[in-house]
Amino acid sequence: MIQRIQTFYLLLAAILVGVLPFFLSLWTGMDGEAVFAKSQLGVSIAFYSAALLALVAIFMYKKRQNQFVLNRLNMIVNLFLLGFFVYRSLNLSGEAEVSEKGIGMLIPVFSIVFLVLANRAIKKDEDLVKSVDRLR
Repeated sequence: MIQRIQTFYLLLAAILVGVLPFFLSLWTGMDGEAVFAKSQLGVSIAFYSAALLALVAIFMYKKRQNQFVLNRLNMIVNLFLLGFFVYRSLNLSGEAEVSEKGIGMLIPVFSIVFLVLANRAIKKDEDLVKSVDRLR
């Protein structure tokens, strides 16, 4: 059913990675210009794929095991994004000029948290269905 709590978590994750990176700056470059996800093709594709995976997982509510696996795949995509941002932030430190890290670099962290919460709720539903089947 779509009215379950994991749907809410997945919707929050989809909005978080699908909308916010294009309005919050990821980092500020050496020239002082803010860099958004739309200016980086690879980052933009990764954010869109994470949002698409979350939206597809919402509508797989009848197949809880596949939904669980899809959320894990989405976590891996978000971990790759987070790894790229950590690598990028370690390489941003210029000695002559000061560079800033943007709040948009934390979006994959929050997305992973919501995906973990969704997986917990899916696991709880799966355990409930198994316990009811055992009583029959």
